[in-house]
Amino acid sequence: MFESANLKHHVDKSVYRREATKLRQGLLHAQYELLKDGRFPVLILIAGVEGAGKSETVNLLNEWMDPRHIRASAFFDPSDEERERPALWRFWRALPPKGRIGMFFGAWHTMPIVQRVMREIGEGEFTREIAEIQRFEQMLCDEGVLLLKYWFHLSRRQQKKRLQELADDPKTRWRVTDRDRQYFKLYKRFVKVSDPFLRKTSTGEAPWIVVPGADPRYRTLTVARHLLAAMRERLGEKPVKRLPDKTPPLPAPGDRLNVLRALELDQPMTKAEYAKQLEKWQGRLNVASRDPRFKQFSVVAVFEGNDAAGKGGALRRITGALDARSYTNVAVAAPSEEERAQPYLWRFWRHLPRAGRFTFFDRSWYGRVLVERVEGFCGEADWMRAYTEINDFEGALLRHGCVVAKFWLAISKAEQYRRFKLRERIAFKRFKITGEDWRNRRKWDAYELAVCDMVDRTSTALAPWTLVEANNKYHARIKVLKTLCRALEAALERPGGGKK
Repeated sequence: MFESANLKHHVDKSVYRREATKLRQGLLHAQYELLKDGRFPVLILIAGVEGAGKSETVNLLNEWMDPRHIRASAFFDPSDEERERPALWRFWRALPPKGRIGMFFGAWHTMPIVQRVMREIGEGEFTREIAEIQRFEQMLCDEGVLLLKYWFHLSRRQQKKRLQELADDPKTRWRVTDRDRQYFKLYKRFVKVSDPFLRKTSTGEAPWIVVPGADPRYRTLTVARHLLAAMRERLGEKPVKRLPDKTPPLPAPGDRLNVLRALELDQPMTKAEYAKQLEKWQGRLNVASRDPRFKQFSVVAVFEGNDAAGKGGALRRITGALDARSYTNVAVAAPSEEERAQPYLWRFWRHLPRAGRFTFFDRSWYGRVLVERVEGFCGEADWMRAYTEINDFEGALLRHGCVVAKFWLAISKAEQYRRFKLRERIAFKRFKITGEDWRNRRKWDAYELAVCDMVDRTSTALAPWTLVEANNKYHARIKVLKTLCRALEAALERPGGGKK
């Protein structure tokens, strides 16, 4: 990509002033249109070689537009808090909401390129990083993000001259760091790594725009023109009205195994046996959670299941074995206005635990392929692609050393009816039963089909679903405790630390 870019462009001062005034007015107008429209966010990635005018461009865009509706985020070496979570976590939490503009100064591309140049990772790991970035950017585009990527480039001679000018000026000398000088010495290696990286991550939805950085007027006009044209084009598009599906999607073949109906839901366990097993497995879980090796890991546990299946009861038996300072419970309900303004997985990424901590999700990201699918809250294309996005999300957790445990608590339709009626009769349980629960019950078969598809498409070797026979609450609680405890113990014994 760099060979084809003309790096010697020049713009006359009078031409620049005339066009810059028009572009400034246009960008400000488009920004307010975006704010009013509120259908999508704009995310601008600023990347490239040192000294090519990246920070000047970020500052200028902030000056030309209303900075109250722009969030500029600079990403350098990750902090301790960020290192304790998957690499994409710090980018997820900085994403702009719909109607706003975000500028990322350095982003998810920076670390893989630097690591490859420094030979900290091999070609195989670099290729895997590229594939993960491709999937992440595709997800952002599918969620409606207008993703604009600018690579500021200089020839080696131009970069040397630029760094020298900055170093010679007492007002800008501070901007040339030892790292800049080190990277300049590795210029050819950076180009050798960056050029194929840009080619592989430049897509129709989010291409890289190579910006010659030697002439400040030319680079400013290049970015401003492209940004304004992209915003105007997207704002001019009419929103697509989603038509309701006329036929149930993904009908199950006649010979397909229904994993829920194959379960023996009535599993025996007496109260006395339950008390004995509860003490045993709570004790083991507590010991595992206090193991010094656990500081290398984190645990994410997902609780899904039929209404009244006992998710809350099982979860309380787990937390009863843990130090209250070591875990967080996240009860997932309908998304808030803040959450609806972000990509679907945003509200789950921001709750991921630090190393040595647990996060328990009572309902989870699987809502998209369950309730949102069945109730028609999203289109078929949205929940169909969610399977891949969920597997990518959980894959990122696993690679970082997170223990992922997923539980589906299943009860029979008759047992659910008995528990619903019991909740209606007991005063302190009435809050647990609503009209929504009865309404969902009428769609039992549709939910059952959705669950079977979910298990089939998202039960992986490293993050399998555990189907829990929950007609007997004692059995269900012990099975959940035992499964989580064994998963954590296995992780502690894994050689080489937490990360896979």
